[in-house]
Amino acid sequence: MSPATRPVSTRVRFLGAILGVVLLGMIVAGGVTFLVQRDRVLANAQRQLDGFVSTVATSSESAADLVASAIPGRTDGTLAIDGDRILATTPSPPGLALADDAGLVASLARSLAEGRLTGRLDSARGPVMYAAAAAPGGYAVQVISIDQRMELVALSSVTYAATALGVLLVVGAVGWFVTGRLFSPLRRLRDTTDAITIDDLGTRLRAHGNDEISDLTTSVNSMLDRLAMSVDAQRQLLDDVRHELKTPITIVRGHLEMMDPSDPHDVRETRRLGMSELDRLTRLVDDIDALADVETSALSAEVIDVASLTDRVAGLAGALPGHSWSVAQRARVRVEGDADRLVQAWLQLADNAAKYTPEGSPIEIGSSADDTVAHLWVRDHGPGIPPAARHRVFRRFDRLSTRGRVDGSGLGLSIVDAIAKAHDGRCSIGDTPGGGATITLHIPLTGAPSPGALPTPVRAGDVVMQREATG
Repeated sequence: MSPATRPVSTRVRFLGAILGVVLLGMIVAGGVTFLVQRDRVLANAQRQLDGFVSTVATSSESAADLVASAIPGRTDGTLAIDGDRILATTPSPPGLALADDAGLVASLARSLAEGRLTGRLDSARGPVMYAAAAAPGGYAVQVISIDQRMELVALSSVTYAATALGVLLVVGAVGWFVTGRLFSPLRRLRDTTDAITIDDLGTRLRAHGNDEISDLTTSVNSMLDRLAMSVDAQRQLLDDVRHELKTPITIVRGHLEMMDPSDPHDVRETRRLGMSELDRLTRLVDDIDALADVETSALSAEVIDVASLTDRVAGLAGALPGHSWSVAQRARVRVEGDADRLVQAWLQLADNAAKYTPEGSPIEIGSSADDTVAHLWVRDHGPGIPPAARHRVFRRFDRLSTRGRVDGSGLGLSIVDAIAKAHDGRCSIGDTPGGGATITLHIPLTGAPSPGALPTPVRAGDVVMQREATG
């Protein structure tokens, strides 16, 4: 499967987001810096004007003499004015050419006539700040050009903007390289997953580094391992089913081919054998369906009283003929899980014990518990299970060799093991004292054990059902 073509790749979007954040940060930093510098320049200008007013107020010289003795700056000028008549002005250059700006002089005359001795006005050089003080012969006025005072601030802002643009370009170039290296594991992951097919699940990714992408690579490899195991298990199941189906099909077909249609006895025997094999096939399909249902369906979650569950299973197992059934122990604890599934698994153990135990022998059902786990077991007194064979009895279609033929699909204990694992538990096999086997389901407890959680030995009244062996 080829990767889809997108108008904007993730790499571009990621780098665009980074550059957007960097640009926003530069704009905020530059804007704040500009505002702080502007306020500082205007505050310095206002202090200069306040100082000029203080000087005029403490001097006894005339307005014209004060202006004549003033030292002009590059961005300011001073003049003496009486009404709209200019008495004196500072030389220009280097100061502002105030006398040549008729509009500014007229605005100053109006402001002074109205009593506004400080403020801002428009001039041919842009906005200006002014301050005036009364002196003999008129008013002494100092004017400061705001734009000229802000020249250094504007120059530093332009320099900052050019530098920021250069930095943004460098960040973009470096970011393009870095994001390429960053996203390369994801591209390898995409290419690898595209190359994986159901026939080839062995491809794995190599993890580099110790970061989230490496963890993602490890998780994908783990997912592929589980997928490969699932596919292998399904293939093995299909192979096993195919092998198990061949025998009854071959038997039925062979007898049908050899049957003499004119011989009623032969027809009846062939029919009986065919029905028997079809019944076995039906049981096999039912067990396969039960195993698949256990492995794929979600379990119901309920709190189960183990003592009551023990009595329930014992009552159901007592219907199996040929053995005497009894309850040996009850654990007064609780587990969480699917009660019907646990009953199904426990009864399967009972049925398995009944099949492999000589008729007339007793079989005990019981439960016990420790601090963390409940143990649900069935104990028989048959030939037992050799230690060398215990590792394979829970495999699908794997049966122990016995002298007599035992009916069954070979999936019973596999279903039991699947139910135990679905409850986060396990199965184990032990020996029964005096001969026989004890198969146990180990299921985790729910919370702390309830009071009286220690196993209670069976008493005479605890026997649920005793069935005498039948011939």
